[in-house]
Amino acid sequence: MTAPLSGPTQAQAPSADALVTVSGLTKHFPVTRGIIFRHQVGLVRAVDDVSFEVTRGETLGIVGESGCGKTTTARMLVRLIEPTAGKIIFDGRDITHLSAGAMRPLRREVQMIFQDPYSSLNPRHTVGTIVGAPWRLQKVKTEKGTKQSVQELLELVGLNPEHYNRYPHEFSGGQRQRIGIARTLALRPKLIVADEPVSALDVSIQAQVINLMDDLQAELGLTYVIIAHDLSVIRHVADRVAVMYLGNLVELAGSADLYARPRHPYTVALMSAVPLPEPVQRTPDGHRQRRERVRLTGDVPSPLNPPPACRFHTRCWKAQEVCRTVPPPLEELAPGHWVACHFPENTAAAS
Repeated sequence: MTAPLSGPTQAQAPSADALVTVSGLTKHFPVTRGIIFRHQVGLVRAVDDVSFEVTRGETLGIVGESGCGKTTTARMLVRLIEPTAGKIIFDGRDITHLSAGAMRPLRREVQMIFQDPYSSLNPRHTVGTIVGAPWRLQKVKTEKGTKQSVQELLELVGLNPEHYNRYPHEFSGGQRQRIGIARTLALRPKLIVADEPVSALDVSIQAQVINLMDDLQAELGLTYVIIAHDLSVIRHVADRVAVMYLGNLVELAGSADLYARPRHPYTVALMSAVPLPEPVQRTPDGHRQRRERVRLTGDVPSPLNPPPACRFHTRCWKAQEVCRTVPPPLEELAPGHWVACHFPENTAAAS
């Protein structure tokens, strides 16, 4: 591996199972003004110094509210966006600043599922052409021919192989997403980055697509990075969960641990907003207790001018002077549970 890494990857660096290692990943978008003589007037700090690892065969969920930088992180992972700083190691190779030509062979191993299952499919092309496109672009010869291979992929994702000659508009939203998944699987990638894969679908269809992704992972040994704002979806599919706020990684832990004992105040607020079938629950002594709803005040600050030190301090009910002056380091408060907070929740000190 590379030199010791900062943040949560430091303890995991010796792991031989790491498929992706991200260290200090940063993306700033320049803001310019002027028509003829354009000049930079600021920076949108979309992602700032994010570090994590994804091991082979696991599912890492990245969650946070809109504008937190999770989609930008996903697009940097598959090199659709050039990082401003940091390093991305994929399968032992540094891909941070590879050119488009150098990335082309790696497209076989890194694929992406997009949020909108309709706009990501060319309406002028048939399903057979869409799903078979990766083989054509990568000049890969299939053993059974393109048509039969496409039909096998369609069957693998739960579609009728006879729909080979149909067009995207003839399918429902869930079926279109299955077509997108089939196209992603054509080259048998090692890593699949899914950006909000079910948010554009009906609730009744979301579970079907998520269960399909689970089955495909078990059958093909896939590794997922799933971007979502729906914590219920991530709880169902993710082995570990990374929580982002305003471009920063604020908490990273195993899924069961994170949902049972969220430690960052922002994560606590997110968890309290997840609907429960029975909001009134029984305490160990038999008394009825309603779950407390944490309501954050104020709006999310602009990434053009993020708050100093801890970026969450403007909305946090536990904020003190140190939160406004000293950036909290991402520390391991429990085995595998990393938190960036001066006053974390659900700890012995907090209680």
